Amino acid sequence: MAGNSYGTLYRITTFGESHGAALGGIIDGCPPGVAIDLLAIEHEMSRRKPGQSAIVTQRKEPDAVQFLSGIFEGKTTGTPIGFIIPNTNQKSDDYSHIKDNYRPSHADYVYDQKYGVRDYRGGGRSSARETASRVVAGAIAKQFLPNIKINAYVSSVGPLFVEKPYQDLDFSKIESNPVRCPDEEMAAKMEEYIRDIRKQGDTVGGTITCVIQNVPVGLGEPVFDKLHAELGKAMLSINAVKGFEFGSGFCGAKMKGSEHNDLYNADGTTKTNLSGGIQGGISNGMDIYFRVAFKPVATIMQKQETIDKDGNFVDMTGKGRHDPCVVPRAVPIVEAMAAIVLADFYLINKMYQ
Repeated sequence: MAGNSYGTLYRITTFGESHGAALGGIIDGCPPGVAIDLLAIEHEMSRRKPGQSAIVTQRKEPDAVQFLSGIFEGKTTGTPIGFIIPNTNQKSDDYSHIKDNYRPSHADYVYDQKYGVRDYRGGGRSSARETASRVVAGAIAKQFLPNIKINAYVSSVGPLFVEKPYQDLDFSKIESNPVRCPDEEMAAKMEEYIRDIRKQGDTVGGTITCVIQNVPVGLGEPVFDKLHAELGKAMLSINAVKGFEFGSGFCGAKMKGSEHNDLYNADGTTKTNLSGGIQGGISNGMDIYFRVAFKPVATIMQKQETIDKDGNFVDMTGKGRHDPCVVPRAVPIVEAMAAIVLADFYLINKMYQ
């Protein structure tokens, strides 16, 4: 299986399965001498881990990171940073009913067809639990990105949308509710909606908005390594992601050029920011903002028709511990992938200086 690494200079390779002994990763390219705040990493992991509230999966995992290399006396050495995250709360029997059956809209069928073998316990390598390793790499990237602020939040759940622009929101309120929505009134409605969806044995999707501030001018490498292209790839690599748009996004397709152009101020900033902080694939110093769309979790607690490995139609009902809505736990994953992309381009850009 290829495709387990991301990045050019700052590079993360992940390994492990949902119900294996551990997840883990190797981070290459982290500069030496970076003071590592282990509590900050623990905080990011706690934002992603299961069992954190009543509206997410109730699998109980501490997600404690054990660093094996690359950090000495609290600072990075410049050598590969190796780490593992032990799995301590597997319930593999919850998946015995899908040993020979393929769950609708999961990776079961394609993994079996491609490799001739699959780990049916929680989806194995295809499980969103793999993203825990990405959060570690993102948490470290945040610690050497100078002055850059990355804030993601839930901007919609099902039919419920935050109508306020991000400039009118208080990002300090993102962690004040289990939905991770800074609009407290809308957050309460979203939480109630997710609870109702769970009672129905169903799931629901949503969107996450990410805002990156204090980005220097010049990050991004045309032609094929545009900053927004890499952000899009990074986001689309996250489990359950179905869409990515930055700046004006699809709404910009409805506008005239005279409406959409961002006119300059004398200092090079722009009066508007429909470009989303990126022009020609290069950051222009304005806020970078984008939205990521997540589908409903595929495992539902309702009977559905599917097929088994022999092509026979069978009935299946989901079992085990699953998120009724993945977006609250995906917020730190979106931030982590954004940090990894920016860290990579930040190091690349230093070659021009």
